[in-house]
Amino acid sequence: MTGPVRRGLVLGGGGVLGAAWTVGALTALEERLGVDAREFDEFVGTSAGSVLAALLACGASVADLRAHQLGGTLDHGVLAGFHYDHDSAVGGARPTTPKAELGAPQIIRRGLKELRQLPPTALISSFLPLGTGRLDRVGALVRHVAPSGWAPRPGLTVVALDYDVSERIAFGRNGSPAVDLADAVMASCAIPGWYEPVVIGGHRYVDGGAWSSTNLDLMADLDLDEVWVLAPAVTFDPDTPTRVMTRLERVWRRRVTRRCLRELGVVHRRGAHVTVVGPSSEDLEVMGHNIMAAQRRIDVLETSLRTSARSLGDPHELAVDRVHVPNEPHEPDPVTAYVGVDASEEP
Repeated sequence: MTGPVRRGLVLGGGGVLGAAWTVGALTALEERLGVDAREFDEFVGTSAGSVLAALLACGASVADLRAHQLGGTLDHGVLAGFHYDHDSAVGGARPTTPKAELGAPQIIRRGLKELRQLPPTALISSFLPLGTGRLDRVGALVRHVAPSGWAPRPGLTVVALDYDVSERIAFGRNGSPAVDLADAVMASCAIPGWYEPVVIGGHRYVDGGAWSSTNLDLMADLDLDEVWVLAPAVTFDPDTPTRVMTRLERVWRRRVTRRCLRELGVVHRRGAHVTVVGPSSEDLEVMGHNIMAAQRRIDVLETSLRTSARSLGDPHELAVDRVHVPNEPHEPDPVTAYVGVDASEEP
């Protein structure tokens, strides 16, 4: 490989605890690569990952993000002077009472063939009740580093879902609506049924994770040599919980992982060296079943600092053959993925 290495960084969704895990994983990634995460050429952020990607693109260091997770007010860097209470900023571990109306009932007017092309999570989100929670404090955090307009550097993509047409929108890309970074991040974080949709230019937007937890495929065709994916909703080291709610949450994780691997195949076949890191069984035990349970945040961060370094330092191969989820767009080709190392050439 000649010339400078072009790297992309994907930060996936995963709620309050996913953000804490990702900060630990970012710390391990910087140590593994010996680079500043702010120097990646391209960022794709979804939901909680969009907050971290936006802060990095606006100049916050991983050390700043780590100190920010630990609480208190920073006295240096772009986050200096801003106090953010992680335990209350997003409204707590349970949603407020939703409105007694469907979020996007107009989707039902689509034909069956068109509906089958949507990710199941996008379709389900349309029929959830309309959320009432607000993300004003998240918006204030982003406005602290980007008072208006977009990030001060190119290469940042924030993913949301246009709620009324179930279309993925990659804010920051050519052809996407012009928007302030804070509004795009709030839209990307607006979990359907939990938070109010964010209105931008007359359109309602919700969490980009309703389309894909990682949206990794948006890294295709960007002329990247390496793509690193920190995906707190993905796992290659499942645990065996006994509680019903936790077991249901793990079913969701398996589906998210399968979609991520299909997207990995798309990017890898375009020539990029792809790495995916997800929580280990040790991380999952600390997280429990509620990714919004902020009281677990510090434990999750401290665990991730250990486990992510271990995953990156001792990767193992994960072979995936013709992964397919019914009624969901997919790439049928077999791929080989790894935890902590790149996708290999297909055998």
